[in-house]
Amino acid sequence: MNEINAKRLTYFYEAVASGTIRSAADKLGIAPSAISRQISQLEEELACILIERHRKGVYPTDAGELLLKYYREASANEEICLSELRALKGLKSGHIALAIGEGFIGEIMSHVLPEFQTKYPNLTYSVHVGGSNELIRKVEQDEAHIGVLFHPPNHQKLRSHETSLHPLYAIVPPGHPLIALNRPVRLEDMMPYPLVLQEKEFGVRQLIAVAEFKHRVRLSPAMTVNSFGLLKEFVRSNMGVTIAPEFVVRRELDDQQVISLPIEDPILSSGEVHIATRLGRQLTEAPLAMLTHLQRWMRDFHAH
Repeated sequence: MNEINAKRLTYFYEAVASGTIRSAADKLGIAPSAISRQISQLEEELACILIERHRKGVYPTDAGELLLKYYREASANEEICLSELRALKGLKSGHIALAIGEGFIGEIMSHVLPEFQTKYPNLTYSVHVGGSNELIRKVEQDEAHIGVLFHPPNHQKLRSHETSLHPLYAIVPPGHPLIALNRPVRLEDMMPYPLVLQEKEFGVRQLIAVAEFKHRVRLSPAMTVNSFGLLKEFVRSNMGVTIAPEFVVRRELDDQQVISLPIEDPILSSGEVHIATRLGRQLTEAPLAMLTHLQRWMRDFHAH
């Protein structure tokens, strides 16, 4: 059985609703023979008789009644959908699913979401936090409308709407010997000290791996974590050092709990933050408004 042809289904419905082929033809502005031909083709495609012709008009068969029920339900669902879309245009309702790296929680919760919620108080949100690989999968499979990612790999299924350069720094506790170098730090300089790094599915760690390969250096972390919170506690507790973009430790830098030191490496200086969606996905009004809001935030990201 073939799929139901929408045009022929409309002609069939109008013929039954109008009572006669001629009345339907007059309503639709086409020849009665064209409607009869379309209904006959629909019957062939569905392999069943849909109407019975009598002198007073046409009547649906049992199969025709089933098809009429389908048509009415489809039309009702379309009307509901259009009504909801009209509501979304006013952003009076809607849901936004975000996939963000943990390092962005401070910025997103301090600036992005409060400002957006004030403007659109009736929207709801889901926020998933994870490593870059997991977040990319969320966006790819439409489990998240928008991803905020650190240095994702080039991916055929992702579209980056906005990027911002954020180099990696050596993050050390106050008074650490690396500060006394008074020059940009090299990867080799960090090797004598206990080091905490993220797990390999995180964008920061993947960028570090590229730098290690280029310089033929292998960093051996004393601790591997899946949380920026743990990473920051490691440094704040004077247990050792780490490598991260400054926005991850912005509050700690402001409070002078940690110090950031530039790293002498073009690869580690090329870190980027991306706002991405699945390539080809058409966002509805609420996520589209959030995307625009995130793009504005991204352009001012360094100023916060």
